Amino acid sequence: MQRKTIVISGIGAITPIGEGIDAYWEGLVHGKSGAVPISSFDASEYQCQFACEVRNFDPSKYLDRKTLNRLDKYCQFGVITAEMAMRDAKFHLPDMDTGKIGVVYGSGIGGMISYDEQFRAYMSGGPRRVSPFFVPQMIPDMAAGMISIRNKLRGPNYATVSACATSLHAMIDAYMILQHGMADIMICGGAEASITPMAIAGFSNMQALSTRNDSPETASRPYDKDRDGFVMGEGAGAFVMETLESAQARGAYIYAEVAGIGMSADAYHMTAPHPEGEGALRSMQMALDSAGITPAQIDYINTHGTSTPLGDIAEIISIKKLYGDDTESLSKVNISSTKSMTGHLLGAAGAVESIACVLAIKHQTVPPTINVFHQDEKIDVNVTPNKAQARPITYVLNNGFGFGGHNATIIFKRWKND
Repeated sequence: MQRKTIVISGIGAITPIGEGIDAYWEGLVHGKSGAVPISSFDASEYQCQFACEVRNFDPSKYLDRKTLNRLDKYCQFGVITAEMAMRDAKFHLPDMDTGKIGVVYGSGIGGMISYDEQFRAYMSGGPRRVSPFFVPQMIPDMAAGMISIRNKLRGPNYATVSACATSLHAMIDAYMILQHGMADIMICGGAEASITPMAIAGFSNMQALSTRNDSPETASRPYDKDRDGFVMGEGAGAFVMETLESAQARGAYIYAEVAGIGMSADAYHMTAPHPEGEGALRSMQMALDSAGITPAQIDYINTHGTSTPLGDIAEIISIKKLYGDDTESLSKVNISSTKSMTGHLLGAAGAVESIACVLAIKHQTVPPTINVFHQDEKIDVNVTPNKAQARPITYVLNNGFGFGGHNATIIFKRWKND
């Protein structure tokens, strides 16, 4: 089978530091932190009392009241970002073969807000108090389903669920579907809205979250020696991914080429990464092989970089192994974690961070890792501390790793539009 060129032609974003790709990019390059005290419930008794919330977002600008009442917040995010991406790609659906347009759109947790609300309703009033919309609001595939239903997209349609690798897996699946000719255009990405009492309690009690309640805006600090856990985030990212032939036929603007993909498993632990980064290394090497390039050609690596003591160092170990003896090339690559600004969007992280990668290519600028006050001496690489850096960028590598040992990597390549 002859390999096809697959490109990105549309983007949609809802993040804690900006709604839409322009506002998101502005937040990134200016090092804006989205971490704030939790406003959606009383968190005063919790170990962690803050998160990266999407503030001042009005979904009624995009969806009617009847639709909103039937969709969990994560699903609202998903539907809206997908439709942002389709508008950005200048879709005119009446003129398009919707049988050749598919959706792979995931969520790591799904309708956690609906689950919390309906459990409380059940406990206070019994089974008759549970909404008939509870199950469709809760299940993680409903964003993909609603994107398809609302836009009459009849191509392949499903959700990925692989914890924090979810939306990278959605993008990789979309890429493979396009390669196999099962569709010409795919809508892909991920959404998450899990800033809820149960989720915050669960992540806090497993000691995964930062407890820097006195300074939320500096709590997400990947690569700093005083990092103490991740900051929960919410939001969504979506892409229009299509074959080059399809994009050119529509006269679409092309943001970037999807140059390579990689996936692996740690096969090690439920929540901890392999301490030597073995799974991450295999995923990155597979992506490089897929793209037909060497590590020396990568200009920027957007790391998983959650701000956890174990995860950050394991990923850097894997990156060092990837470069091996080529220390000169390693010294030239920019590395950063945009989770320092957005927090960790769980199943949406890979898509939202892929948007950062694609926009970095567009603007030839690497977004920073903020809150690097005292860089961990074991992390002796260029983590682009605290300030964005302008530089030539052709290839960008993005990593996403999930509980359960799921690893995913995508490489994007600069595309020169005429």
